[in-house]
Amino acid sequence: MRKPTKLNLFDLTMIVIGLVIGLGIFRTAKDAAAASSSPAIFFGAWIVGGFVAFCGALTYAEIGSRYPVTGGYYKIFSYAYHPSIAFAINCVILISNAASLAGVALIGSEYISPLIFSTEPTSFVKSLIAMSAIIAFYGVNLMGLRMSSKTQNFLMIIKIGMLAILISALFFPHLYHTSAVLQKPATVSLWAMVLSFGIALKATSFTYGGYQQTINFGDEIQNPQKNIPRGIFIGILVIIVLYMLISYSYYKIIGFEELKNANGIASLVAEKMFGQTGKYVSSVLLFIAVLAYVNVILLSNPRVMYAMSEDGILPASFRKKDEKRDVLTVSLTVFAAVCVIVLFFADTFDKILSFSIFLDSIGMATSAATIFVLRKKTKHLDGTGIYSMKFYPYLPLLFVLTYIFVAIIIVITFPKYALIGLSVFTFFMVLYFIIKGIGKKKASSA
Repeated sequence: MRKPTKLNLFDLTMIVIGLVIGLGIFRTAKDAAAASSSPAIFFGAWIVGGFVAFCGALTYAEIGSRYPVTGGYYKIFSYAYHPSIAFAINCVILISNAASLAGVALIGSEYISPLIFSTEPTSFVKSLIAMSAIIAFYGVNLMGLRMSSKTQNFLMIIKIGMLAILISALFFPHLYHTSAVLQKPATVSLWAMVLSFGIALKATSFTYGGYQQTINFGDEIQNPQKNIPRGIFIGILVIIVLYMLISYSYYKIIGFEELKNANGIASLVAEKMFGQTGKYVSSVLLFIAVLAYVNVILLSNPRVMYAMSEDGILPASFRKKDEKRDVLTVSLTVFAAVCVIVLFFADTFDKILSFSIFLDSIGMATSAATIFVLRKKTKHLDGTGIYSMKFYPYLPLLFVLTYIFVAIIIVITFPKYALIGLSVFTFFMVLYFIIKGIGKKKASSA
């Protein structure tokens, strides 16, 4: 019998890069700049965010290696904590994914709206455009259409092409903004600097997301003891360099102060390089990339809800399927509705970012902390060839503490969305016991 092919160092490195580089870099540099009291804090947030991502990716890689189980987070949380926590955090992660989708849709609306309106539209109008994109692709998915591999490749070409354009702008000094020189920052208090850095880190954390999926590859890698840390280190290092170069390009071409209030930042760089045509073409291409992302997330997340329903932690209705079109009608409808609801109540990217990252902070901190439990419960695996990170427990501890720090910053700056996030988590904890209670009653009466 032929052994299954395992991932080599290059494969893992490319997977890490592919998981992390999304569409956030075409927007979040503006939010990081707006939060930063100086360019040093702006670039520092990108460097620290990258190092934290490295710590997180290594942590999730060891979790996946110690507990390689189908079912992902739910099974791991159940094993390390309790099924109620597993249920609540899985639901929180789903809502966070919905918020991220809403945020990316809003990025798309910011790029396409200048081509539709002669004046800057209101946040509500941009939110309506984002809602329209979600609703349109909800309808597409209901009809049973699927994203083809060619379309996915087109999405990657757009991203790679825009990254190359943004970085290449640095080779044309005549495009530089007149104020794009390092200036001595104004004197600010230590607390103001910490707060500024924390808010900037919130934005960069969103952009570095995706590495947590390394949890799925622990036992599928050649020579995991060496290749996992090497692949993750090389992948994250490449991403940090790319993000730093792109952020530096924004800084030099647009200007630091101007970047704080600019819309469609990637299109602004393209406009300086290629004129109005470049701006229009890049705006359309990025909007198409957003639509492709919306479609992919609408395809994948309902399947997570379906799996949770199969495990009995979501009602059976979430397994309802249109067999003819192979569509999970209830799961798809609920997930799309959550995306629209997020946009309705948080109609600006900064609000969605705060809500999404707060939920992510809960999910990231608690999921990464499972390593401390797993290390004790799986001691018998030590020395058997599984991946075990160096510098334990410092790297996972730094990761957990960083996300706790980001959560605290959101509590201070956006208490409303932090309160909503905590309420959502508590609601699902309570809902778990209600569902289990109803199930026990039905079983006893049968």
